[in-house]
Amino acid sequence: MLFDSYAFIFAFAPMVLLGFGLFARRRMGAAIGFLAIASFVYYGWWDPRYLLLLSASIASNWSFGRQIAQGHRPRLLAVGIASNLALLGYFKYAGFLVAQFAEEASRAWDLDQIVLPIGISFFTFQQIAYLVDAHRGRLENHGFREYVLFVSFFPQLIAGPIVHQREMLQQFGRPRSRAFEPENVAAGLALFAMGLAKKVLLADNVAAISTPIFVAVEAGYDPTFVDAWVACLGYTLQIYFDFSAYSDMAIGLGFLFGIRLPLNFDSPYRSPNIIEFWRRWHMTLSRFLRDYLYIALGGNRKGVLRRYLHLFVTMLLGGLWHGAGWNFVFWGGLHGLYLCLNHGWRALRPSLPIPELPSRFVAPATTALTFVAVAFGWVFFRAESFEGATTLVSAMIQLPDAAFASMARRGEAALWILPLLCWVFFLPNSQWILRGTGPPALPDAPAFNEDRLPTVPIRWRASPGWAVALAVVAIAALIAISTGQPSEFIYYQF
Repeated sequence: MLFDSYAFIFAFAPMVLLGFGLFARRRMGAAIGFLAIASFVYYGWWDPRYLLLLSASIASNWSFGRQIAQGHRPRLLAVGIASNLALLGYFKYAGFLVAQFAEEASRAWDLDQIVLPIGISFFTFQQIAYLVDAHRGRLENHGFREYVLFVSFFPQLIAGPIVHQREMLQQFGRPRSRAFEPENVAAGLALFAMGLAKKVLLADNVAAISTPIFVAVEAGYDPTFVDAWVACLGYTLQIYFDFSAYSDMAIGLGFLFGIRLPLNFDSPYRSPNIIEFWRRWHMTLSRFLRDYLYIALGGNRKGVLRRYLHLFVTMLLGGLWHGAGWNFVFWGGLHGLYLCLNHGWRALRPSLPIPELPSRFVAPATTALTFVAVAFGWVFFRAESFEGATTLVSAMIQLPDAAFASMARRGEAALWILPLLCWVFFLPNSQWILRGTGPPALPDAPAFNEDRLPTVPIRWRASPGWAVALAVVAIAALIAISTGQPSEFIYYQF
């Protein structure tokens, strides 16, 4: 059930909010149970058969976690993690691995079509973190009902953020008033409306510019320089607004229930370097990879060379997490290389006789360089095949005579790409606009980054003016939805 569908907006969400409110007036335990059941209904809307998979995953990890917490048993932890990875590996990578072995052996091996259960990557990683926290003795006090909701809470079940148990379970135990706090509801609706508009009015429209080029290239089309850059920048903006929209809508929905989900997206294209980019893009995935993979491999505790190796392997596996394909492996390895170069430059820079330039000159230049490097990587992330990606990249780095002739044909793309680039670099993000609102902050909530690039100061408040403005934006988005089928968020496929 898509967040940008009429079924969700006009039926599911209002009914769940009303039911939660009625139960919360009597007993919060009942309200938590109701919200967990509603989350299962939300997941089962896609395919009820996969509720068995979600239920089995929750029950087994709850059992593993309780036993590990009682005895700090490393072997049981290893079994629990291996079980989760085996389940994820079968659904996500079995078909890819069989195809690769068949190609190497020149055999016609094949598996029946394996349907990837929606959200499996997110709830699997979330529960692996839970098991590790149990082994480290860091579990919050909670019961099975709270654990079920921690895993299945519908705003973050399908595409994140990947939450830690200490973030969610602490909130389930908070004393609550008998009625919803009006400011939380107002802020939640504002965030949801902003996200809905980004998805329907921006991400989906700019996708109409880039997608046909990617499809044509896979079909054998030889793109021009302009075609290739339109496809690259179009998708770079599409995935930005698509993921930003989902993050806004998820956090906004959490606000309606008095729950604050962790920040997951913080204007990453304004980052002055690739290290900062990964602190601001899919922030909870970066946190998971750092805390449960990079550090587990040894982090920076085993010498400089091993540190770079651990960093590269972490990003390689992070790329593979996004999908079973050489494109994703290459994309992850590329970002691993970026990070190694960035860390290496930081270590080497103080010893070089290079004068220190003013920040007002350096920040825009390094931000532009980081943006181009990230956009280049998105070509491999988006393309259906490695050959299609290399075809586009080849066109991007060449300037044939016909390039300028194709500019007029692609002129309409500039009407989307240029204004959206200005939006990305000069307008504050929605979390910054709504800073200081919503339920109490999480104990270890990441701080907002102070951008060194200029932005327009905008601050939301619960006022008639803001209500009217956001209502107009939401109505425009709803009208756009009525003219076609709502599209999935990009991160649903992972």
